Amino acid sequence: MQSIKKRLVGSYLLVILLTVIIMDTLLLMGIRQYYYDNVKDMLEKQAEVASGFYECYLSHKDLESEAGALLKSYSSTTAAQVQIINAGGMALADTQGTPAAGKLPFDDIRRALAGESGHWQGNLPVSGEPAMSVAYPLKSNGEVVGAIRFITSLAGIHEVIRNAALILIAAGLLVVLLVTTVSVLLSATITGPVERITLVAEEMAAGRFSARAVKKYDDEVGKLADTLNYMAEEIVRCDQLKNQFIASISHELRTPLTSIKGWAVTLRTGGVKNTDDINDGLSIIERESDRLTLLVDELLDFSGLSAGKITLQPDTVHLRELLDSIVKQLNPRAQRQRICLVCETIKDLPAIKADSNRLKQVVINLLDNALKFTPPGGIISISAQAGQEQIQIKIADTGNGIPHAELSQVTQKFYKGTSSAGSGIGLSICDEIVKLHRGQLIINSSPGQGTEVCVILPL
Repeated sequence: MQSIKKRLVGSYLLVILLTVIIMDTLLLMGIRQYYYDNVKDMLEKQAEVASGFYECYLSHKDLESEAGALLKSYSSTTAAQVQIINAGGMALADTQGTPAAGKLPFDDIRRALAGESGHWQGNLPVSGEPAMSVAYPLKSNGEVVGAIRFITSLAGIHEVIRNAALILIAAGLLVVLLVTTVSVLLSATITGPVERITLVAEEMAAGRFSARAVKKYDDEVGKLADTLNYMAEEIVRCDQLKNQFIASISHELRTPLTSIKGWAVTLRTGGVKNTDDINDGLSIIERESDRLTLLVDELLDFSGLSAGKITLQPDTVHLRELLDSIVKQLNPRAQRQRICLVCETIKDLPAIKADSNRLKQVVINLLDNALKFTPPGGIISISAQAGQEQIQIKIADTGNGIPHAELSQVTQKFYKGTSSAGSGIGLSICDEIVKLHRGQLIINSSPGQGTEVCVILPL
């Protein structure tokens, strides 16, 4: 497996190598062209001056007889090799000694004898030395009678270019070295925290959720560390809630089972002869069995909602009738607890599309919580009102209220408040059912001032 550090350093190195190569190539081409253009301009100016001088002052003389004198006067003003060439392309005079025999086969000479300035660059035939030449026509009375040619060696320029190339290569290697060093250090600032986060993640995967990632930089890696730490905290919290939930459910199951078993043993052994006592025992067994059934149903609902396996059976629900029936169902219990249970709904409350049984389950669960935490003499009111696009069901009590620190957590799975009794999943089920209806469950409460739960459903 190739590490991120190697990929980062390799990418930086590749980019800088390509950049250095391209820049060095362009610079060398620029330097070379600069020197070549300067040499060419210098030779052209000298040849142009010599050609103009001949046309103005010497064109009346015979070129072949005056070639030596002309060569002497022209060569005194330049360090370049000078050649005087006749109209046939043969050298009449040369500052390097005896002119070469025969016609000179160079493009610049052919162009000059055709009446234009000519330029040539290449290696000299005898020495093989790199050179550049410029030839200009020599005219007499408007006719080309020959040409003058200036030749200079490019060996010195090649040496300069070679030295410049060495300097650029050395500078490029230095830049590559510096960039490689910087890229290694930079990649370490990225891969180092990632490696440490990976080690922490491996510890968490092994079950050690107390491990925490250190946030060194406030960047994406730092955000990853924060997210990982938050995840660990949530796992620990959920694990604690799960343990509390298991302990609570165990207690909730043990209590009715103890009563059922105790009375079953008593009745089976014939320890009770009185008919009224037997009926009381059977009533207790029945009530505790119903309690166990409700608890199991609640657990099944919770499991189904968590797995997303519960679907709604929507139908037209007349909310006022539903709420009135729920109040009638729970009113005897409220009277036994000396709590005033009132229902305040308007007559023309619109019908909604909802699952009647699930909606009833939500309202009963919320009223059950209100009855649990409202002291005798308290009031529980249930009301409903409609807006343009939604309908609101409010359940308000004058009970103990919920501490502010717990208010945002009471609908979370397994959560039980400090004053809660029960499984701790009732409000979580209510919240999930309301969400299935594309609605919202909002809880407002203050300690000692009661609680108001608002169920918002779309029309």
